[in-house]
Amino acid sequence: MRYAKIIFVAFAIALIMPLSLKVYSQETNQETKADAAGAVIQETRPTLAAEGKNETKETGHDHSMGSENRFVATIGTDGVQHVEVIGGDYYFDPNYIIVKVSVPVELKVKKAPGYIPHDIAVKAPKAGIDFITDIGKDWQTITFTPTMVGKYEMICDKKLLWFKSHKDRGMDGFIEVVP
Repeated sequence: MRYAKIIFVAFAIALIMPLSLKVYSQETNQETKADAAGAVIQETRPTLAAEGKNETKETGHDHSMGSENRFVATIGTDGVQHVEVIGGDYYFDPNYIIVKVSVPVELKVKKAPGYIPHDIAVKAPKAGIDFITDIGKDWQTITFTPTMVGKYEMICDKKLLWFKSHKDRGMDGFIEVVP
């Protein structure tokens, strides 16, 4: 019984410690709002570092669940569509990517500062888009050539024990392939 208590305490500390470290390790934006009943709510969200993307793009987007941040890929001089995605605490930025069919795509992914592990996955092998990649602090490149027009779900499939999955917390989006 003594060992069970020790294991339980160690497990509880292991769950709580990353959350408390995260609170002290990131800058935050505080925003005060009123809810439907008129009560004042103070909301705190992590601030992204302006590394790799222009600052106006990062500060101008809402990462709350259900918000859409579209990006239309353009074809570069090398004939490839270039897209950069940052994955953070339960969001992708951008979370809705539009690419052209039969044109190669170079998708660069990177994790925003934080301790929670994330990945990015799209499972559409018939459309030429089939990958799952852990997102790290350095840029990683995923290449594919979409072969079929359609809308394909992009998710983080991480989940801890009985808690909500990262997808259920809002870390999802779409890659739309257009003619």
